[in-house]
Amino acid sequence: MEALVQYYGTGRRKSSTARVYLRPGQGEFLINRRSMESYFKNLTLRMLVKQPFEVTETSGKFDTIVNVNGGGPTGQAGAVRHGIARALLEYDGELRKTLKKSGFLTRDSRIKERKKYGQPGARKRFQFSKR
Repeated sequence: MEALVQYYGTGRRKSSTARVYLRPGQGEFLINRRSMESYFKNLTLRMLVKQPFEVTETSGKFDTIVNVNGGGPTGQAGAVRHGIARALLEYDGELRKTLKKSGFLTRDSRIKERKKYGQPGARKRFQFSKR
């Protein structure tokens, strides 16, 4: 019996978390047990997810299995991209320079600012009236 070779990476963006597993294969994509086309309807998001493979010229070398939760479609796509980049790094440390230059290893730390008390939102103030 052959041992299963797989590479793992965790990606995060906004409130989304993606667990990415790369296994040597023909380039199939499974996101939450669905094909990428059915999960990400938007073509831009599909392109965003594939970017790390295109930059490192590893398209079609791996089957990608992803479990992603939290946030919306854009945040999830960003999390998946981050996870793929990290998993590729586990596969080959030589790819670090390429991935870092493209900005795929940097965690996008921008998150929603909390609402403050005494105000209707994070920054918005109630209308001021002198009288």
